[in-house]
This record gives sequence, structure tokens and C-alpha cells, in this order.
Amino acid sequence: MDRSVFIDFQIFEIKWYSIFILLALFTGSFIVIKETKKKKMDPEELINILFYGFLIGILGARLYYVLFNLSYYQNLLDAIKIWEGGLAIHGGIISALLFLYWYTKKKKINLILLLDCMVVGLILAQSIGRWGNFFNGEAYGRIVSLNFLKNMHLPSFIIEGMYISGEYREPTFLYESILSFIGFIVLLLFRKKQNLKVGQLTGIYFIWYGIERFIIESFRSDSLMLGTIKMAQIVSIIFIGTGVYLIIKNKELKYHETFF
Repeated sequence: MDRSVFIDFQIFEIKWYSIFILLALFTGSFIVIKETKKKKMDPEELINILFYGFLIGILGARLYYVLFNLSYYQNLLDAIKIWEGGLAIHGGIISALLFLYWYTKKKKINLILLLDCMVVGLILAQSIGRWGNFFNGEAYGRIVSLNFLKNMHLPSFIIEGMYISGEYREPTFLYESILSFIGFIVLLLFRKKQNLKVGQLTGIYFIWYGIERFIIESFRSDSLMLGTIKMAQIVSIIFIGTGVYLIIKNKELKYHETFF
């Protein structure tokens, strides 16, 4: 049986990838709703932001992935089969950010404060979503031996799942999932600091995820490439620079104040 399949109804299948994407969405959204509620944001505005932001993020993540794999996606129907995998988180973040910039400017909402409310849920969602990559046989690293994986004291199902294309692979999906979860804890701790300024929590997110992804990408074997350069490492450097700017930039408004 295909391990990527959660339930096979014969007529159609529900894949683990879809399960984890939805789990990530609902978990991340729950946290965002709690954070924005503390800032007294209009619930209807938030629903619009989450709904359209998620759709645009998914489309952006898929488009980003397809553009770097055009030779594979000659058939348009294959390009839209997102349930088979192939979502690039950087494409999702960038497209969602562009939407948020447009929407918040139109509605006169503080974009940076909104991002501060969203990044805690986002990084947890990223941690959960990486398990969808595992079941799809994606986000893996270099070829390693079976003993290498056993010495990591991994559960047998992970070791078996890392047998891809006739070789055992390093579980880089797991590295990123764990580091993103640690990042979630870090953001939770910083969020409680009373002297935190608007933008600084988002800055910490960009720096954390930028460094995390830059390092992990050096171990991955299925990276999206721009010539001989790993595209994710370029974006990671941009993320780190953006994060440093947001932390240094002095804002009078404190994170613990409200939208209105």
C-alpha cells in the first residue's frame, strides 16, 4: 500500500499530505485568532485575512515550486495536483505577504502588528506541515547508511520512510520540524516580554527561520535550484536581513497595545 495514502475510497484517496496541511492550517489559525483577539481586531476582518491569505499562500507555494520544476510539469493538469505534494513554503510566505500588504493598506490595518500576531502560529504550522513532506517522500537529505539512521535512535517508521528511490536518506524534514517547533517556543517566550516593540517578534521569526532553513538546506538533496545556487538559501539570507531590520527599527507602539 502507498504510505502517502491516509484512506483509499477506491473512487478517490485522502493523502497524509493533505491531512497535515489542514492540521497545520487549523492549528496555526487557532493561535492567530487568540493573538489578534487580544489586540481587539475585528473578527470578520481576521476571517477574510485567514481565508484569502491561505488560498493565495497555497497558490503561491505551488506556483513557486512549479516554476523551478518546469521541465517536469509539461502537463497543466499535473501542475495543479497539489495533493501529490510540491508546495514551497517560501513561495507561500512571499505571496501571502504581498496579499497582506495590499489588504492592510486598503483597510488601514497595522501590517507589522498583524504579522507579530501571526508568526507564532505560522512557525508552528510549518513544524506540523513538514510531516506531510515525510509521507510524500519530500524534503530529504543526502544518501546515508541504515546504521546512520539507527544511530539517531529514530522510530522504525521514520527509518523505513527515509528509504527513498532505493537509498536511505537523511531526514532533513525532521530537522526542520524540530527546529521550527523550538522556534515556536522561542517566539512564545519573547512574546511575553513587556518591552517588546511592534515588528520585533516578526523580526525574530525571520531571523530564526532564515538561519534554520539556510543550514538545513545545505544537507538537502531535493532543493529548488537557481543555476548552481539553492534558491532557499538566497531567500533565507533576505529573511535574516529583514529580521535584523525589524528588530533594530525603533517603533513607539508596543506589541502589547491594541489595533485600535
